[in-house]
Amino acid sequence: MVYKKIFLLSALFLSACISVGANEGQTPTAIAFVTATLVPTQVRFIPATLTPIPENTIAPTLNVTAPANCKNSAVLLQDVTIPDDTQVTAGKPFTKTWEFQNNGTCPWKDYTLAFSSGDQMSAPLSAPIADTAPKSKVQISVELTAPTADGSYTGYFTLNDAKGNAVPIGTEKTFWVKVVVGSGAAQTPNPNASITNTPFVPSNSNSNCAYTPNAGYVADLISLINQARTNAQLPALTVDARLTSAAQAHSADMACNNFHAHTGSDGSTIGDRLIRAGFASYNYFEIIAIGTPQAALEQWRADADHWDAVLSPNVSLMGVGYAYYSASDFGGYITVDFGKP
Repeated sequence: MVYKKIFLLSALFLSACISVGANEGQTPTAIAFVTATLVPTQVRFIPATLTPIPENTIAPTLNVTAPANCKNSAVLLQDVTIPDDTQVTAGKPFTKTWEFQNNGTCPWKDYTLAFSSGDQMSAPLSAPIADTAPKSKVQISVELTAPTADGSYTGYFTLNDAKGNAVPIGTEKTFWVKVVVGSGAAQTPNPNASITNTPFVPSNSNSNCAYTPNAGYVADLISLINQARTNAQLPALTVDARLTSAAQAHSADMACNNFHAHTGSDGSTIGDRLIRAGFASYNYFEIIAIGTPQAALEQWRADADHWDAVLSPNVSLMGVGYAYYSASDFGGYITVDFGKP
């Protein structure tokens, strides 16, 4: 048995590694994986066997004065309301809410949401957001009014610091709301009938974890990956139920047990999880991320090794998993397993 390992560092705010190996004549346990990892800096997950600490004893204190040379960075964790391509009633008001994490070192004091471009839909040019300490989460809402004419509409916004500078969100500076008015509503595709919303919780995990799956996010990421491959003149990948099962199980494991890595809470590798799901092959690898599908794609695109994984010509199948758990450090956890029979 021969193993070869290569370790690389990502230039982005993520740390990345690639491990490559080959097994001769044996069922594989781990051949290759790519990871986009944000290391948690605070632990707010409380195992089921412990007594929760009252919130007011662990609430972070927001420094009014930002430390010298602090860094501004944000992660869009989820669309709380109005997912992309939601059908809205013509001329009626609605509220769009996003959830962000302050992933930098600057406290968000007097920060604002600002309309940037696209369809304004009666959005204010600027609106205040709640003060947010580093590594804390905040929900940002804006009151909008649906256009009166049928069609698809997109409004772009920025998250601005006290001086009006846009805070980077991964590699982007804008986030958006996308709605459909009238009968032309976009339908969320069902890429694989075997994908269900039944929560998976590993046997050694927090039994009280009630995470939330998101079939729309799964479908969006499948579309984004295949569009990127089409743009690179590569064949689209076929969704495989076994890879989907393994990916969803790992996303749920990460969310429920508050970690972000390829080794499962039970010590399992990607190879172990694929074998459990009935996928026995020497050709596979895995990438993980946090946040929304677009945020995940931006994380991977910003690092050459991750992008090579997305555009690998050596795979033909994929499965995508997503799990959101509010008590975890990063909220939404994404896993993509790639393979070839």
